[in-house]
Amino acid sequence: MRNSEFGIRNSEFPTPRRVSLFCGHYGSGKTNLAVNWALSLRAAGLPVALADIDIVNPYFRSKDSEAALAAQGVQVVSLPFANSSVDLPSLPSAVYGLVQRRDIYAVMDIGGDDRGALALGRFAPYIAEENNYDMFFVVNFYRPLTPTAEDALAVMNEISAVCPLKFTAIINNSNLGEATAPADIEKTFSEAARLSALCGLPVAFTSVHRRLAGQTEGENMFYIDLQKKLF
Repeated sequence: MRNSEFGIRNSEFPTPRRVSLFCGHYGSGKTNLAVNWALSLRAAGLPVALADIDIVNPYFRSKDSEAALAAQGVQVVSLPFANSSVDLPSLPSAVYGLVQRRDIYAVMDIGGDDRGALALGRFAPYIAEENNYDMFFVVNFYRPLTPTAEDALAVMNEISAVCPLKFTAIINNSNLGEATAPADIEKTFSEAARLSALCGLPVAFTSVHRRLAGQTEGENMFYIDLQKKLF
């Protein structure tokens, strides 16, 4: 994945595994990251499908970007009642197909907190057997429940306690939405480094809104666009 459209690449930036799992606390921005990650893989010429198995938040879904993803050749597999008033955590069989087949890159948007991570349990044996995955912990240090590395670590531990798969890296997705300035992102570098030291996992990259590309000092930047919100 070396397309400069999506950010700076160097030797420390993660080589994409076949399965990429995005998990984090509610409001961390994991859904938006999953969409951008899927598009970046597709831009690199890889066959990609995005699975939305977020059973926690019915209002901000990967499915909201289905038309844009499909236009770029990214398949979207989502809960059958996404974007409706029905709340039924029924997972389609197509999701099982994504983790079992080996000819496509699967990006999976996992529900925030420990309850959302439970949905991953039924796919974990297939993912663990292949052992070609990254499970990213997405953190936004500007969210009320994760303002410090210690708070973020507590969320990681809650998810890890119920999830059979282990986190492999951290994504610093700290932002204030459209109001984000370069300094706001740079202020969180030290907190992300502290979280890395506390849990022993690397910071894979820091996400940066595309309008700030080139304005933020740091390594391993991943340029993103903001997904629309349904409500």
